[in-house]
Formats: sequence, structure tokens, C-alpha cells
Amino acid sequence: MKRKDSPAEGTGVKKRRKRTAAWIIAAVFTFLVILYIIAANILVSAALKPSFMRKLDKFQEITDRSYAEQVQTDDIKEHRKEALSETDEWVKNTPKTKLENFTDDGYRLVATEFLREDGSHLWALVLHGYTGWKEEMYEFARQYYLKGYHVIVPDLRCQGESDGDFIGMGYTDSKDCMIYIKEILSRDPAASIVLHGQSMGASTALMMGAEAELPPQVKAVVSDSAYTDGYRMFGDKVKEWAGIPPFLILDAANLMLMIRGGYDLKKASALEAVKKSPVPMLIIHGDEDRMIDVSMADELFQAAGTGLSEADRGNKEVLIVKGAGHGQTQSKDPELYYETIFRFLSEAGM
Repeated sequence: MKRKDSPAEGTGVKKRRKRTAAWIIAAVFTFLVILYIIAANILVSAALKPSFMRKLDKFQEITDRSYAEQVQTDDIKEHRKEALSETDEWVKNTPKTKLENFTDDGYRLVATEFLREDGSHLWALVLHGYTGWKEEMYEFARQYYLKGYHVIVPDLRCQGESDGDFIGMGYTDSKDCMIYIKEILSRDPAASIVLHGQSMGASTALMMGAEAELPPQVKAVVSDSAYTDGYRMFGDKVKEWAGIPPFLILDAANLMLMIRGGYDLKKASALEAVKKSPVPMLIIHGDEDRMIDVSMADELFQAAGTGLSEADRGNKEVLIVKGAGHGQTQSKDPELYYETIFRFLSEAGM
């Protein structure tokens, strides 16, 4: 004979089943949240933490991808080869010193300094790009040096010889590089300084242009292949490299970066900086840039000085180099590139 549960017992079984189902749902939800946090952390480390990137061979992957996305024409190759040869010879025969400083949060920064002996008051601070290093910017340093400039070329935070945990996407770098401005002015109060950057270094230079403590001795910014902001750039690369729609994970990754790295990607914005920067700026970009779209150059140019009165705005100029890919503007047409820069600097009083 079949035993029937009493109404009370039946109700108890239902409650136990509901509690079990609730625990299972909670456990699954907790597991998914943990998985989501882990994914966000891995994403941040894979994109912005060099020590982790090396374990994943991300540096080589980024290098290979960057090369594949560049324009490979004979003129660019020939100009690049010539520039490297001339730069190597110049570096061998030009006195240089290593410069070491420390950030406010204790990281050691390293730069190379090329000092002239003719009493010049012209200075150039030359900044490299994402996952870059100072040596790749020596060809620009040479051009400035030959035009009468002292030149400082840093390794940005946690790249090259400099210490650090996370690449700053221009935000921490714009704070760090103020160290070099102070260094220059401590030696030469009459200095006239240009900030010249490429890619992330360009965005860094633009962000520095809006620093409240930027002294009037900084006369100009030369921005080559800059992005508008780190948050948008990071999202674009998440989609491109990982195939993940940015809205699914970008805010979580940014939160992890704020917790672990101490900065907010949304504040790494050259676009917001140029609105309130009074410093004359020359914005350069290649029209075949596949890493940072040329439309970002137009956005930066259109936004420049819009947060200031007309009287407070410095001169703004844009140069789009036809047929140049990312970071190739100087190799596509070196004569146009450097003539435009030094004419612009002359007009800025340098």
C-alpha cells in the first residue's frame, strides 16, 4: 500500500526543493561573477601589465600585428632604412647621459638625455608609444638635436628600463613626465620646451598640455598618431583582439584597473585635455592608419581650445600625411613632416 504524505509534509518537501534551487542559482550566479571578475583581471593584465604580457607573448603578438597593419610601400621602407642608418651613426657619435628620477608613487623612471654645448635654450621632450621604448624615438631626437635642441627621451612607466606595474595609457604618464619639465627648468629657467609624442606618447603630450601646473615655458605640442582617449582605445582593442563586445566587460576591466593600477581609463582622455589646453598644438596623422583611425585626428583638432575663450587659445594645426600608416608619417614624407614641425615651432616662438 502506497504511503501518502500529509499536507504538512508535502509543504516541507516543496520548501526544501525551493531552498535547494535557490542555493543552486546563488552558487551558479556567484561562480559566474567570479569568472567575470577573473576575466576582467586577465584582460587588464594582458593589455596593460608588461610582466604578464611577456608570459603570454603579447609583446611579440602586438609587434607582429602592428607590422602587419602598417603600409609596406617602397618609399616608406627606403626612408625608414635611411633614417635608422643615420640615427645609429648619430647616436654613436653624440654624447648622451642616463637620467634617473622617481615618481610620486615610488617608481624609478629612466631617460636618455642628449645635451648640446652651445648654450641653447631650446628643449624637446620626446615620448614613445604603447609597449614602446626610448630608443625607437632616437630618430626624432636626432632631428631636434640638429636643429639646436637639447633632447630628453624617456622610457615611460613600466616600459623599457623604467619601473611600474601598469601601462598608463597617457594618464599616469602625463603626471610622470612633469618630472622632466621640472628637471629642465631647474637647470634652464629660460627654456622653451616642445612636447613631441607618437601614438600613446602623443596622447600623453596632449594630456600634459592641460596640466594645471604646466609652466609657460612649454611652448608647443607635436602630436603624431594620437588616440582620443584610453577608454575608447581599450574598448576597440578588446573587440579587435579578443572578439568580445566592449560593453560586456570594459567597465568591469576598468574597475579592476582602478583597484589594482590606481587610475581610471576614462580620465586618460586627450580629447578632454585639448579642449582646455592653451598650448599651441600640431596634430599629425596618417590617412591609412589602421590602428588609430585618422578620424581621431579630426576629433582632436575640432575639439582643441573649445573650452577656452578665443583670446586664450593657442595656434592649432593639423597635418594628414597621405599614404602613411600608424607611426609612419615621418617615413612616408620626411621632408614634409619635419619642415611642417619646425615651421610650426618657429611660429610658436621657438
